[in-house]
This record gives sequence, C-alpha cells and structure tokens, in this order.
Amino acid sequence: MKFIFSCVDKKDHAHVRAENRPAHLEYLNQFSDHIVVAGPTLGADYESMTGSLLILEFDDDTAAQEFALNDPYNKAGLFEQVTITPWKQALPK
Repeated sequence: MKFIFSCVDKKDHAHVRAENRPAHLEYLNQFSDHIVVAGPTLGADYESMTGSLLILEFDDDTAAQEFALNDPYNKAGLFEQVTITPWKQALPK
C-alpha cells in the first residue's frame, strides 16, 4: 500500500530543518526501495522549504507510522503537522 506523508514545518524552524537535513537524508536512503517520490514543499519564493511531501510504499499503517515517527526531522520537532494518508496510484500505469 502506498502512503502520502504530508508534513508542515513549524514557523521559523528553517534552522531545525538545516541542522537535521543530513540525518534526514541518510534515514531516507535506508528506505530507498520504498520511496515513490520525496521532496520538500516550497514557499511563495520557490526557494524556502516549508515542509515535506513523500509517497512511500509499506505493508501496513503501522509500518508507515513507524517510519514517520523515526524520521530525524520529526524527532527534532520540525513539524507542526504530519498527515499520513493511504493512496492508490491511478497514473501513470
């Protein structure tokens, strides 16, 4: 099952994102075979990072939640909100 992870950064936490980015990327590399897409959401300036959007494939809700809980960004308190939604891919086939 594929899951959408929609994460919104806390306001004025760009420094937390920057400080934890290497650990976050290393963590994601451990799940490279699960990743469909992953990347930061951007602000109106098209440069500042405001959150994260990831689509990953896991066997169940528990595995998806465990992934989110153990993300270094989450552990560092970067996110104001994290939403995990099951997703069915329609296109491309």
